[in-house]
Amino acid sequence: MFDTHRAIQLAQDALDIEAAAVLGLKKHLGGSFANAVQMMLRVRGRVVVMGMGKSGHIGRKIAATLASTGTPSMFVHPAEASHGDLGMIKSVDLVLAISNSGESGELTAILPVLKRLGAPLIALVGNADSTLARHADVFLNCGVEKEACPLNLAPTASTTAQLALGDALAVALLDARGFKAEDFARSHPGGALGRKLLTHVSDVMRSGDTVPHVGPQASFSELMREMSAKGLGATAIVDAQLRVLGIFTDGDLRRLVEKGIDLRAVTAAQVMHPNPCTIAMDALAVEAVELMERRCITSVLVLDAKGQLCGALNSNDLMRAKVI
Repeated sequence: MFDTHRAIQLAQDALDIEAAAVLGLKKHLGGSFANAVQMMLRVRGRVVVMGMGKSGHIGRKIAATLASTGTPSMFVHPAEASHGDLGMIKSVDLVLAISNSGESGELTAILPVLKRLGAPLIALVGNADSTLARHADVFLNCGVEKEACPLNLAPTASTTAQLALGDALAVALLDARGFKAEDFARSHPGGALGRKLLTHVSDVMRSGDTVPHVGPQASFSELMREMSAKGLGATAIVDAQLRVLGIFTDGDLRRLVEKGIDLRAVTAAQVMHPNPCTIAMDALAVEAVELMERRCITSVLVLDAKGQLCGALNSNDLMRAKVI
């Protein structure tokens, strides 16, 4: 019969055990960790991650994290390596082997080949006296006191520790490489961060005839027709050289109506808001978002390198581009 209290208690115990396992890794960090980071920084080829079973699943994630944070990396299955995939590994590569016991037969079987090849070996292992740890150039201890499994059998806390130590390597490496958010975005062009850091204003702005603008002497009716036709919720007021003199928005219209001003006799220059916010066309779209949020506005005019009006965009344009 299902025991709700026991299920919750086991879940809490599992989290406590795994949290303690991760925190316990801190005492093992020292010279060997620094040596591992230096070796991975110096490698001219790729970091080849290997692991069997659950350690293999962790290894695939570590390889993916390394690759996306500036360290070329790939996963090679140890069992497949013995049947031809060792050809993927070159002397310029570095092998990061992951095993809780350090005695995985598929890994120990290829140790002589790796040594003969001359590829440096970092062992991420839970047993300092194991075959893998003894033959590694650098040994990283990821041992845990016990598994979160109540039978102390299923890899749980041990794989969590492996994953955390792999993340620690990736973080240290990206910092040492001077890896920036822009570099991360180039590896993730399809993700939200990629859109934010790789999308420029020129990619999402309205341009050409879709940009609302009138001259300073335009009548109020002309100004309103331009706003209605272009659907931006605002229009620019520009001189003959397309230099921006001001802007008129839906909000400005509401304020004029509230004041009871006779709008039939005014010109665009008389009702515009002078010196409006503008942004360069080569700026990042996320900068336009920040500008709008900071100034509490929903539209911004875009200028080219000569300072002339070349585009416009509003928050809806940025939402359609999934920048916000």
